[in-house]
Amino acid sequence: MAKRVTSVTPVTRPVLTRERIVQAAVDLIERGGVDGLSMRGVAAELGVAVMSLYNHVPNKSALLEGVAEYVVAGMDLPDDPDEPFTDRARALVRAFRKVAHDYPRSMTIVFTHKIDTPIGLRPAERALALASAAGFDGETSVRIMRALMAYALGAQMREVGHAKVLDHETPITEGTGGLDPAEYPHVIAFAPQLARYDPETDFEFGLDLFIEALDALHRRLDAAGGGGDAAT
Repeated sequence: MAKRVTSVTPVTRPVLTRERIVQAAVDLIERGGVDGLSMRGVAAELGVAVMSLYNHVPNKSALLEGVAEYVVAGMDLPDDPDEPFTDRARALVRAFRKVAHDYPRSMTIVFTHKIDTPIGLRPAERALALASAAGFDGETSVRIMRALMAYALGAQMREVGHAKVLDHETPITEGTGGLDPAEYPHVIAFAPQLARYDPETDFEFGLDLFIEALDALHRRLDAAGGGGDAAT
């Protein structure tokens, strides 16, 4: 009796692309942190030979740049030109915060790697557009954009522990007995408040201050009849 020959359909792997490699790197970083990222680890994640990665990503530095690009590209930047420019500015900063929460470990790459593709300019373009639409001149629009980005980045660096100079919780929690009351009277008096850290409340409080300052600047612009002199 003749044996039946069973044909086996070969397993087809997805085509290896730069996008798949970067996605695998993001997944690895989010699971184990930046220090655990390696080309070999990415290759294992994808089930491919490590040398095949270099056809799409020349080195680890380029891979990290791809991760930074991926995070910024993931920012959801809905914008309604009919909304007040202060609401649009608030939404932009919150969009940055959301993507930072979505990719908290990968976000650290954004702090340290330049993005050499146009996608890295998306937040800047949005900030410049809303400032320009509000009537600010070019120089003031650029300053507003830089201030928005500085607050968004600074708040996130504080939250993830990269702004060590602002990290007061540990010494305050450990006690203020070693401090000179004459030199640090307010640190000692407000120690209970300093020891409590609510990042969401702190972020929104700072954002409110920033937006109120922008609104006041805009009112000065209207009172001056337009132009950029209100910023001086």
